[in-house]
Amino acid sequence: MVLYYRDDAVQVTSEAIHAGGQVVALADVTYVWHARGTTTLAVRGRVLGRGMLVLLLSLPPLVAVVCVLSLAWSAQDRGEWKLALIILAAFVVAGLALTPFLEVPLGWLDRSYERGNRVHELWVQHHGRETMLVRTPDALRFGQIYRAVQRAVEQGDLR
Repeated sequence: MVLYYRDDAVQVTSEAIHAGGQVVALADVTYVWHARGTTTLAVRGRVLGRGMLVLLLSLPPLVAVVCVLSLAWSAQDRGEWKLALIILAAFVVAGLALTPFLEVPLGWLDRSYERGNRVHELWVQHHGRETMLVRTPDALRFGQIYRAVQRAVEQGDLR
């Protein structure tokens, strides 16, 4: 028996698919497909959180551009370029010093894209019935499960 995928709720082997308390023998599977399920509140919250994070990450650079343009405009009117350049240099140094702290929110943003923005369902046809085996909003996990089922079915066809 070959193990293609296993987590706490799903196990895909060369003999069967165990998911959600159901066991489907691969020999009985005639068709496998995936579908997009209805969006859940958790998925909508993830998309909203991602949007808020993008907004919060893009506001400081936009405010900085407005401040630099305003500083340049006022320095031109008064002819005090030395003070404007000192303030600009201080903001550049502060910006560069704070750049490493962007790692955490950018990591959150990456993980939100890995998890996806919709609900995925894995369906199989066996014994003339259509059965949904897996329903998850986690795109990365779903892709791993679906690929494992594909490999198991392909290997079963070769025997």
